[in-house]
Amino acid sequence: MTLFRIVALAALVFATSAEAADMALFVKNMRREGVAVELFSRDRETVWPGNDKVFLIDPSSQKSVPISCNQGERICYGAWVNGNDQISAGVGPDNDQPCDTCCFICVEHSTETIDLVP
Repeated sequence: MTLFRIVALAALVFATSAEAADMALFVKNMRREGVAVELFSRDRETVWPGNDKVFLIDPSSQKSVPISCNQGERICYGAWVNGNDQISAGVGPDNDQPCDTCCFICVEHSTETIDLVP
């Protein structure tokens, strides 16, 4: 293998792995109803958990939600009362509501907290 190929391969490996980050979201549901939560990337067409699934958080409970994202990626949450998406928070169930305080940046080994209040 030539030196050029080794350097190119090493650059590709480091570029790919440097972008990946694992982080967690700590969702506190302070409502009396269960809520559904989705996370939406603002930088690419990615949704967590994806595949038409949602994170369900029971009433008056909390849950840690791990995700893998790209370092520096902007992510926003959408939450709604389970069974009634007319009562929503963040960017809503369709990622179409304005929100200044419901987004965060993906940072390796970090935790963001989401408080869902009545």
